[in-house]
Amino acid sequence: MSLQDEVRGLASAARRASAALKRASGEVRDAFLGVLASLLENRVGEIESANRSDLAAGEIAGMAPAMLDRLLLDTRRIGAIAQDLRQLARLPDPLAERFDARTLDSGLQVHKRRVPLGVLGVIYESRPNVTIDVAALAIKTGNAAVLRGGKEAIASNRVLLGIAREALADCGLPADALQFVDRSEREASLALLQQDDLIDLIIPRGGAGLHAFCRQHSRIPVITGGIGICHLYVDRHADLERALPVIRNAKVQRPTVCNALDTVLVHREVAARFVPALVALLGGDGVEFRCDDASLPLADAVPEMRVRPAGPQDFDTEWLALVLGIRVVDDAEAAMAHIERHSSGHSDGILSENPELAATFLERIDSAAVYWNASTRFTDGGALGLGAEVAISTQRLHARGPMGLAELTSYKWVIEGDYHVRC
Repeated sequence: MSLQDEVRGLASAARRASAALKRASGEVRDAFLGVLASLLENRVGEIESANRSDLAAGEIAGMAPAMLDRLLLDTRRIGAIAQDLRQLARLPDPLAERFDARTLDSGLQVHKRRVPLGVLGVIYESRPNVTIDVAALAIKTGNAAVLRGGKEAIASNRVLLGIAREALADCGLPADALQFVDRSEREASLALLQQDDLIDLIIPRGGAGLHAFCRQHSRIPVITGGIGICHLYVDRHADLERALPVIRNAKVQRPTVCNALDTVLVHREVAARFVPALVALLGGDGVEFRCDDASLPLADAVPEMRVRPAGPQDFDTEWLALVLGIRVVDDAEAAMAHIERHSSGHSDGILSENPELAATFLERIDSAAVYWNASTRFTDGGALGLGAEVAISTQRLHARGPMGLAELTSYKWVIEGDYHVRC
């Protein structure tokens, strides 16, 4: 069987299963989440064994520490995933939602009702937890899914998807609703992108190269995003003492994720006080700094810190590491102009005690998530009350920002009459 035929067979099986899945009740779909959580906890040893083989292969291949951290699944992380599944099960069934109900002058009763998208194709890199995230969100919303993970996590993904299919069968749901492309060739992704008659939406999770590849080759609509060049602007009206822990959280808490901070912009009037304090604080966490001409001498004044002049591309880089760009700007207008030029449209914010200026910033900056006096790390489905997410979209069509349950559905119009005819 050719690779193209193999991938098409998986997509066909998912399409057939989706018809049965969308008829399943919300109670059964939530039961799947509970069973999956228990199976993950009971099979920790099996999961960790597979993950160790992926980590060993990654180390041999020279993967960076940040990428190895993304790859890691240990007892603590597996337990957290199981807990997230149980929390997701407690959320309302999105397919039970009816909205925009109204009665027309004609007497027709009209409302919208949420429906599954159908079959999701998800192509992702490195992070095996995405396998469970996608499986959980897809089934909760009545969608089938075909998953194609990266070669870095193939052993982990193989085990996790097998456990998820077992949970489906245990609940009387079609196991074929979750499919795994167990091939590492790049051509496997290309084959998946061609199944436009079987797959309804492509969701890439990974770097800019993966997103560009999907946009270029897909016959299927693609949700793009997840590339974060994130900014915080420290205004001259900011509470500088309280701004420091916000920036530290945004940069240091988990530097390998897309909502981690990449660039701090500092108003010139407070730069002499703020930049040295920021460098001293974050330097203690091992952060390296890429500074523009105005901030460089201020940062260099702090002894024993790793400070370098910013290069031509440094303000256009998603670091995914303990590296932070710093630039001094003349005013809020200059800060917003920098963000508009360099941001990826993911998460950007202002730290200020001036509500009028903050309102202007929030109105003007057109990123998927904009912040006033908060860390960019909140751009996350769980942190924003969605329960979980399958991706973060930075485009404008269909969904924007964290894609939770509602974003994995469409809707249909339901019109109820009394033998109405149109005049």
